[in-house]
Amino acid sequence: MNISEELIREIITKVVESAASEKKASDCGFEKQVDPSGIIGIKTSTVKCERFEQDGVALKDVVTLEEAPRMGCGVMELDHTSFEWTLTYDEYDIVLEGTLEIEIDGRIISGNAGDIIYIPKGSHIHFQTKDKCRYVYTVYPANWAEQ
Repeated sequence: MNISEELIREIITKVVESAASEKKASDCGFEKQVDPSGIIGIKTSTVKCERFEQDGVALKDVVTLEEAPRMGCGVMELDHTSFEWTLTYDEYDIVLEGTLEIEIDGRIISGNAGDIIYIPKGSHIHFQTKDKCRYVYTVYPANWAEQ
């Protein structure tokens, strides 16, 4: 069997790219698998959120703009708190545990574990919870801070 130099080079390139993706995923501080195809798997139970702007609010982005340039994603925790926010992006929130309430114009939209809440761009809301809530957020566009 004769193996060409081109085939060897291709195999080595794929191995190096795969190793780089695995190293990058392990550097994030939670379980994340980044496949060379662009598919990303994240174990949300391993994501440790970090304090965000006030006590009782913590979050962690789980994908980078390099990995997913169009859609952002992360995990957020609210613990017996409320905070005001105006969205410059579209957002889906998928509740993992607890109860998430979104207050807008005096009305409350509420979601429990397994529920999904969509919040359109431009909405001025209060995220709130009377317990400890953990949810996944997905945003479009991913570079919402630059909007």
